Amino acid sequence: MAVKTADARLEERWRGILSVHARTMCEIDRALHPHGLGASDFEVLDILASESLREGDHCRVQNLVGRVHLSQSALSRLIGRLEKDGLVERSACVEDRRGVWVALTPKGRALHTEVLPVQRAVLQRMLVGQDR
Repeated sequence: MAVKTADARLEERWRGILSVHARTMCEIDRALHPHGLGASDFEVLDILASESLREGDHCRVQNLVGRVHLSQSALSRLIGRLEKDGLVERSACVEDRRGVWVALTPKGRALHTEVLPVQRAVLQRMLVGQDR
C-alpha cells in the first residue's frame, strides 16, 4: 500500500469537507422545501435575524455578500425573490446611493422563527461527529 503524501491527505480532507457541505445543503433544501425556502434563502433570513434583532433593523446587502456563499448578482436575485414573497424589504441607502438596505418583514421574521428548529435539526444530524 502506498503511503499518502501530505498533499494527498490535504486533498482528501478538502473533498470530504465539500462532500459534507453538499450533503448538508441538500438535506436543508429538502427539509425547508415544504416551507417554501431553500438553504440559501434560509441563510439570508438567518443572517438578517441575527443582525437585526428588532423590527425595523436592517443590513446592507454588501455586508451579506461575504457571508452568504453566492455571487453578488445571485444574492441580489435571491433577495428579489424573498422581497416578492414578502419576507424582506429593500430600501436605498441615503448616505450612499449605490448601497441597498435589506430588512426582515414581520412575515419573514415569523417564518424564520418557524423554520429555525428545522434547519438546526438538520445541522445537528449532519454535522455532529464531523469535527476532527
